[in-house]
Amino acid sequence: MSSDQERLAELTEKAIAQLRTVYDPEIPVNIYDLGLVYKIEPSLNGEEKPNLFVEMTLTTANCPLANMIPAMVHDSLAKIEDFGSIKVSLVWDPPWDPGRMSEDARFALDVF
Repeated sequence: MSSDQERLAELTEKAIAQLRTVYDPEIPVNIYDLGLVYKIEPSLNGEEKPNLFVEMTLTTANCPLANMIPAMVHDSLAKIEDFGSIKVSLVWDPPWDPGRMSEDARFALDVF
């Protein structure tokens, strides 16, 4: 693995760890284990700090916190000092379904 690949893997792991601190206030499981995060893309762009792109969804398009959760994600990721620009994009395709949850999330929510 090249040093760039190692750095990207390290940045991705840092982002995942931080995403696991963000909870939908209505659900007692973090957004990463709920399967709401579809893409995490740090990019080494030759600048001092790499950029980060996160693509995510919510459990439903009618979520009353649809404006709030992406901002919570951005603010949480901004605590990682390694990143320059952080962009969080909310998408609805593909739609979220319970099959995206981790085993830990399934256990916490008693979904099997």
